[in-house]
Parts: sequence; structure tokens; C-alpha cells
Amino acid sequence: MSASQHPEKLLIVTGLSGAGMSSALKSLEDFGYEVLDNFPIPLLDPLLDQEETEGRRIAVGIDSRTRGFSPVALIDTVDRRGAELLFMTCDDAVLQKRFTETRRKHPMAKDKPVKDGIRLEHTLLEPVQARAHLVIDTSGLSIHDLRRMMEGYYGSPEGRLTTTIMSFGYRNGLPREADIVMDVRFLRNPHWDPKLKPLTGKQKKVGAYIEEDENFAPFIENLKKTLAVALPRYAHEGKTYLTIAIGCTGGKHRSVYVAERLAEWLEHRKLPVHIVHRDMPA
Repeated sequence: MSASQHPEKLLIVTGLSGAGMSSALKSLEDFGYEVLDNFPIPLLDPLLDQEETEGRRIAVGIDSRTRGFSPVALIDTVDRRGAELLFMTCDDAVLQKRFTETRRKHPMAKDKPVKDGIRLEHTLLEPVQARAHLVIDTSGLSIHDLRRMMEGYYGSPEGRLTTTIMSFGYRNGLPREADIVMDVRFLRNPHWDPKLKPLTGKQKKVGAYIEEDENFAPFIENLKKTLAVALPRYAHEGKTYLTIAIGCTGGKHRSVYVAERLAEWLEHRKLPVHIVHRDMPA
């Protein structure tokens, strides 16, 4: 039987060292995937050609540590097997902090500083990231946020569109995994009210303040109408996950409140939804 005839559901997880690949694979294992970490690329075809793998959900971790790792071979495997490719990434400064705090050596640094290893790995994996079906940036995510996001993408029944609503602050950069980005910086800003500034968009006083903006009601209703049309079409086209990012200046008030309202609306429509507040203080 040829590789193209195999019905196995293969997910290849790769990315930058320290960006959360191990946590992603652990989540996939919890969701029922058969997980193989640091698996040599040449052994993938023999493994997948075994009849007992047919119809099974398999997740394989492959990165720069893997023996005989080759970006070209990895991309070729993705194309030949019809696999999905998940790429885990993270800002350089956050990666360096993670390696420093854990006192781990970067696998590509050896006797060099961690920053050199990060730079070399970026260069090595650039074509792989460009080929990925999904890129998750863990720079501002907690382990719990990452798990919820992984559950949204891979933990739901096949064929159902799962939506992740993510609030964020523009000062910390756009979420790389976002499919749709909505800018709500035009709304009334609670930051300038001394009583509301310490609070977040999850608190009623902040929500009431934002709703006093005459533009809020027509904005949220039009957004719902747009998504009511778009979401079924995404599902019809075979998309199983969607990330809608809602951004304000700091990611603490307006984006959080709009994200919460949007998630409530999706839940009311009995659609799978997960919410992540990337930049909201814990």
C-alpha cells in the first residue's frame, strides 16, 4: 500500500527549542493521540506503513535535536504523507530567559552563548515555519493557556470548528497564530479612569464603562453578524480551528471584555470555544 493510500492522521510537531513542544505533545497525548517524541525522520515511513497505524491519530515530535534532522526531509515527509505541521515558536528574549532560569543548555549552542544557539536554530527552521499549517507563539502564554489552545485546535471531535478567542495588547505585538484580528482601540478606554485602571475587562464595572460608548453596541452586533456568516463557511471549507484575536493597547480592559462577550455568544450558539487572555495580568 502506498503512502498516499494510508488513512492515518499524522500530526508533526516541531519548533524552536524551549518554545513549548513538550507541553504541546503532552496535551496531544491527553487528547488521545499516540505520541512519539524526538523520532528519527527516516523511520517515519516504516512506522506509518504498518497496518496497525491505519486510522489512528499519531503525533510525532521532530526538532533540531532529532538524529539526522533535515528541514528538507521534514517538509518532504509532510507533503508525501499529507501530514499536518504544527510549529511552536517564541520571542528570542523569552527563550533566553527560559534557558537561563532552567540552566539548560541550548541544543545548538554547545560552547556558545544561548543567544547564538537561538539564532542558529531560527535560521535552520525558517523554511519549516514557513511551511507550517499552524504556528503557535507561546511568548505570552502560560502552560494552562497553551493547553486550552491545544484543546481548541486538536481536542474536539473531528469535523467541528473550534474557535479560540484571544485578547491581547498591541504594545506586546500581534498574535502570530491569529486568523482574524479585530482592533478595539477605538472604544472608550477604562485605563484613564483611576478607579477602573487597576481592574480588568472581566469585572462588571469595566464592562459597564465600555458599554457606555455609543459605538460599542453597533460594533459588537455587526461583529456577531459577520461571524454568524463566516464560521459555518470556515467549517464547510474543512477548517477545524480558528483563532480570533481581539486587541487593545495593553490587553487588559477593552480587548478582554469584548473577548468575553464574544465567547459567551459562541457558547450560547453551542459552538466549541476557548478563551485566552494573553496579556491580562494574572
